[in-house]
This record gives sequence, structure tokens and C-alpha cells, in this order.
Amino acid sequence: MVTAKEPKQQVKIGPTRLLINNEWVESVSGRRFETINPATGEVICDVAQADAADVDKAVQAARAAFYGEWSKISATKRGDLLYKLADLIEQNIDELARLETLDNGKPLQDSLGDLGLVIACYRYYAGWADKVQGKTIPINGPYFCYTRHEPVGVVGQIIPWNFPLLMQAWKLAPALATGNTVVMKTAEQTPLSALRVGELIVEAGFPAGVVNLLSGYGPTAGAAIAHHMDIDKVAFTGSTEVGHLIMEAAAKTNLKRVTLELGGKSPNIVFADADFDEAIAGAHDALFFNQGQCCCAGSRLFVEEKCYDDFVARTVEQAKRRVVGDPFDANTQQGPQVDQEQFDRVMGYIESGMRDGAQMLCGGNRVGERGYFIAPTVFADVRDEMKIAQEEIFGPVMSIIKFKDIEEVIQRANTTMYGLAAAVWTKDITKAHAIANNVRAGTVWVNCYDVFDAAAPFGGFKQSGIGRELGEYGLQQYTEVKTVTIKL
Repeated sequence: MVTAKEPKQQVKIGPTRLLINNEWVESVSGRRFETINPATGEVICDVAQADAADVDKAVQAARAAFYGEWSKISATKRGDLLYKLADLIEQNIDELARLETLDNGKPLQDSLGDLGLVIACYRYYAGWADKVQGKTIPINGPYFCYTRHEPVGVVGQIIPWNFPLLMQAWKLAPALATGNTVVMKTAEQTPLSALRVGELIVEAGFPAGVVNLLSGYGPTAGAAIAHHMDIDKVAFTGSTEVGHLIMEAAAKTNLKRVTLELGGKSPNIVFADADFDEAIAGAHDALFFNQGQCCCAGSRLFVEEKCYDDFVARTVEQAKRRVVGDPFDANTQQGPQVDQEQFDRVMGYIESGMRDGAQMLCGGNRVGERGYFIAPTVFADVRDEMKIAQEEIFGPVMSIIKFKDIEEVIQRANTTMYGLAAAVWTKDITKAHAIANNVRAGTVWVNCYDVFDAAAPFGGFKQSGIGRELGEYGLQQYTEVKTVTIKL
């Protein structure tokens, strides 16, 4: 592991108030909270803290917009507004990337990479806006029957801290393309870049009340969204634990629609016949990308026993070469964890791995004297029953597990409550298809990892979630199907 230098950076701070009805306002309570630079542990600024009263105001604005000006705007115009927003984000890409890196801690080149996907997502759904259509159905009798795909209504959206701008785009773009209005809560750890996009939404010309952005905490603002009787749907990305709470809230209130993109413990399977250079590099990126803070991280690395020792040795050497340090340094590959809580959580899992008898071959320690940096950590001889093989760590901790044959690894890969993603590395097409067909996960990558495109749906089996984001499938989560029958 190499430590990067620490250059000084100046980053422009955007809005720190709430966006409600196209106006930047303080919270009803007047309370504010601090957002922290995870690379230094220092306060960046304070931000307006929304709670239930602010959610009420935002929902009222969204409801008025839904039945008002937004309902009168054509699908083509909605697409034009999304294209305009994409253009504005592209024009401000450097500023947004630097703000994302400051507040989140991810390396600047990763923030820029995220923004490329952000822009593509808005443009993809801009193109879909005037192509959401129903069908004519030849039913029995003298009737003309057709379906309409209508917007769900007011949508509450709660986004996570690991990909603030990207998750904002995944939520906003399909919701707006299909004619919904939105009340979005940003993650309390990373509010700044999403709020800056709020300025661009207003600049693009979206009518008042169509998009409302609230910064605040989950137990207050997030819970108020989940329980609100005038919100028609909640879309959430985050932990499975909170996903349970949102489903419960929806069931106990107005049976609002729910889509959930939740946790994962994704199997990444390497056969002895794989291209070793590609598999080692791919497994490294699958786990350590974004500081390990990725719901689909390849966090259960299964390696065939006949190549296990060689694979482990080369993987450890690569982990030791990983550059950890200031996220604004161009050489940095890994920044800090997002905050003290996440740092402590990851270090707790490292201690658990050592207690359970896994062999820690590198890392396991803090890097530097300030900020929330953790050295890339590799455990070998991990057993399925160990905590580090069962629970989502969400940090730079690789668990390498030995397997004998394809039947065994399929069974072990599926022995988990999660089902978000999986991958297989092999030159044998039969093995590749066997894994893709039999591992229960929403996405399976073959000889690659973390390949995302706005056209390809993403979501989980089992307790990794409900519904899909991205692609044409993502549109289905934001419309209701209405059947119309006319006597001829």
C-alpha cells in the first residue's frame, strides 16, 4: 500500500438550504447539521436539516405541481427538460466532481467517471419520455380496449451516500420522464453535490414543485417520507435493514408503491481456467472500487482450489500496491471511508475476521493520522460461516474463499439472504452459462465486473431489493397501468 501526497484544494460550495417549490429555504425548525470532509475529519459547512414539517411542505408543492403545470407539459417537453439538465451537468462537470470528492471522499477521477454515467442516464431517459405507451387489446365483444401508462404521482426518493450524484440520476430521471413529481432526501453524509444539481434543475426550467430536495437524517426526514399519506411511492437505495422499515411504513399507511435497491454480499467466482491477469485485476477492482463502499462489491471471492495459492499471492501483492491518500491527488486509487461511523464499522469487521481465524495477509490498519483511511485488507482461508463472509462490510476488506467444483460453488454462492450481483471468470462458455443461469442474483457479469449502462436494468433478488432501476424496466416502476374499454 502506497500513500499519496496531500495537495491543498479549493472547492466551491453550492447551496446549503432546502429546495422546495423552486425556492431555497431554511428548514421550518431552523436547525442545521455539519457535513464533514472525510479526508481530514474537518467540517466543510453546515446544511439545513429537514424533518417532518419540511417533508409536508415539499409534498404539498409536489402535489400542486403534479396536478398543475407539470400535468399540462407534453412528454416531448419533459424530455427536452431532461436533455437540458444533462447539458448543464456536463457544462459544470469539473465543479460537481470536485464537490462530490470533497464531501464523499472518493478519488476525483472516480467522481468524474460517475458523472459520465450521470449525464448518460439523464439523456437516456430524456429519449424515453415521449415513448412510454400502452397497447390496444382485442377483447371479446363490440369494444375498443386500450391501456395507458400514467405517472404514479408524488414520489418520495431516498438516496445513499456512496454514489450521491449517480443515485440521484437513477432516481430522478425515470420518475421525471414518466411525469411524476419528486420529494428527494439526500444522504446526511453527502448532501452538497445533490443540492448543487438542484440549482441546475431550476436553471433548466423545471416548473416549481416538480423536484424538491431535502437534506436530513433517516429517522426524521426519511421516516416522514416513508410514512407520509400523500406520497404515492417510495424509492430507496440503502441497507436491507432500512428497506424493511420502509416496507413496513408503506404497509401501515397508504400502501404506497415501493422499490428498493438494498444490500449485497456478491459472489465473485474465479475458475482455474480463467485469464489470470484479467481475473486478478477484475477481482481487485470489484472489491476495492469506491473504497469498498459499493452494494454490489464482489465481497465473497471464491477461487478454485487448484489455483488458489497462486491467486491469493498475486492478489495480495496488488492490494499492497494500491495507492491510498488524498482524493484530489491524481495518483490516488483509494480515498477515505465516508465518515467515522463507517470507519469504525469496517475496522470492527477486520477485528471479527481475525477473531474467527481468517488469515489476514495485508492491511487491517488505519492510514495516516487524520481522516478515515483504511489500508486495503485481504483475508484468506475464509470460511462460509465467518461474519466477514456473511455480512455486508462496505469497506476495503477482501475475503477469499476456496472451492472445489462448479456444483459446490453454485450452492455456496446461493447460501445467503442477498442476491444483488455475481460474477464468474472462466474461458469455458459452459461454466459461464451454468453460473449465470443458476446463481440467484439480479446481475451476473462474465469475465468483467461493475459494467453499468443506463440501458441495462439493475436490482436484486431476495433481500437485495424489489424492482429494477435503469433501462426500460426502470420506467415500469414509475407508472400505473390503466385499462380503458369503450363500447362501439
